[in-house]
Amino acid sequence: MSDTMNNAVNTPPVVSARGLTKRYGKTTAVDNIAFEIPPGRIIGLIGPNGSGKTTTLKAMLGLVPFEGEMKVLGKDPRTEREALMREVCFIADVAVLPRWLRVSEAIDFVAGVHPKFDRTKAERYIANTKLKPSMKVKEMSKGMIVQLHLALVMAIDAKLLVLDEPTLGLDILYRKQFYQNLLEDYFDEQKTIIVTTHQVEEIEHILSDLMFIRDGKITLSATMDEIGERFIEVMVAPDKVEAAKALKPIDERQVFGKSVFLFDGVPRGQVAALGETRSPGIADLFVATMKGTYA
Repeated sequence: MSDTMNNAVNTPPVVSARGLTKRYGKTTAVDNIAFEIPPGRIIGLIGPNGSGKTTTLKAMLGLVPFEGEMKVLGKDPRTEREALMREVCFIADVAVLPRWLRVSEAIDFVAGVHPKFDRTKAERYIANTKLKPSMKVKEMSKGMIVQLHLALVMAIDAKLLVLDEPTLGLDILYRKQFYQNLLEDYFDEQKTIIVTTHQVEEIEHILSDLMFIRDGKITLSATMDEIGERFIEVMVAPDKVEAAKALKPIDERQVFGKSVFLFDGVPRGQVAALGETRSPGIADLFVATMKGTYA
């Protein structure tokens, strides 16, 4: 990622990639990308369907072969996957668990497959919920399923947590609960979280860093502080539209009959005279930079 992001002196990155490329036949899913992720960060990896984000995650986890170089926690995922997965926890779609599975069986399973799982911690978390050891998934509400998944995740002392669309199918209350618990009960400066989601506005407040991926290439990689300094939206009055266009905005949209321009790297003082300014949300920034992708 950016130099600012990698400010931990002498601390090796959790993930580093150089020339990372993955092809499926004639299709290039990931196209010669390079990035670094230092420890103690929460990174949003955001991109439309087919952009290469899931392939990038699979490469990190040693689930697909690839060209180029990649190190995750100092290990090559292609040749050292078994050792790597002792330090990594991967979660996709927390709403999906086998309907026949009991709470006690879920705990037994994770305890059997992950060496960093703390059974006592998981049971302590579950004791503060309405879950019972004998309860089956098919008897649970969606909120309970989230609590079970959280209990399993929180009890794994992994250095890297990878979440691929973790809250699909959950309503907004449970999505917020999931991320809030993640922040309060799991994350610390020794851990790193990488999350992909289409509901970008919901994770905006927990992210320290942002990566946009499009057509297999990283189109934006910055800390949230850098994004706040770099991008600015201005609602421009009709008589100042031409002056705004002269400053080369990267996007223009209409809101309540007024033009809203998005600028990248233009000093705030230069655009303040054009109208009301604000920092764009991730969703607006994403849509602006991905225009044409869905055509």
